[in-house]
Amino acid sequence: MLDSCRNMTLACALSALAGYLDGIGYLHLGGLFVSFMSGNSTRLGVSLAEAHWFAAAQTIGVIVTFVIGAAAGSLIALGRGGRRQTWLLLTEALLLIGSALAYTFGWPTVAVGAIVFAMGLENAVFEVRGGAALGLTYVTGALVKAGQLLGAALTGSASWEWLPNLLLWAALVLGSTTGALAYLHLNLSAVWFAAAAAVVLTAIVAAWDK
Repeated sequence: MLDSCRNMTLACALSALAGYLDGIGYLHLGGLFVSFMSGNSTRLGVSLAEAHWFAAAQTIGVIVTFVIGAAAGSLIALGRGGRRQTWLLLTEALLLIGSALAYTFGWPTVAVGAIVFAMGLENAVFEVRGGAALGLTYVTGALVKAGQLLGAALTGSASWEWLPNLLLWAALVLGSTTGALAYLHLNLSAVWFAAAAAVVLTAIVAAWDK
């Protein structure tokens, strides 16, 4: 899925967008992630062990919303018709605009819910039939793949094939740093920049799909 310059560029841009929103969500939710459900699953287990029921319920809500978003993304990606990436990105952009508007009107919980839903949906951008997809909002798999391919490179094969996966990780880190800085200055209003970026990406992909 990272076998072309176009796919690599889009994947890194979306990973950076996910990192940006995760940086915002992490600070706003006090340690919960809006896109990294492995971390939230660990947080859930710890909350249950410590009998912190409200924190556990909040974490479950985030995880369920993410899964529903992923299911919705899959329905779009695997449905009939063309321009599936365009429709997915347009839906994500509208969700982020809705999130920013919800915060503006004093509904921060709705705003966060829309972000989490959008993050689940985003992972379907590179989905193919059979359910295989490139994870864009989490990079554990990308780091494992980078390490495996780096090991192969040291044996004389796949010399640079590890680099795209490392770039995917770097994009998410850069995005999360930017998102955290934006949140510290703008609170959830920082989502407007993510919404604008999603609109731009939608327009670019729509042009590619012609």
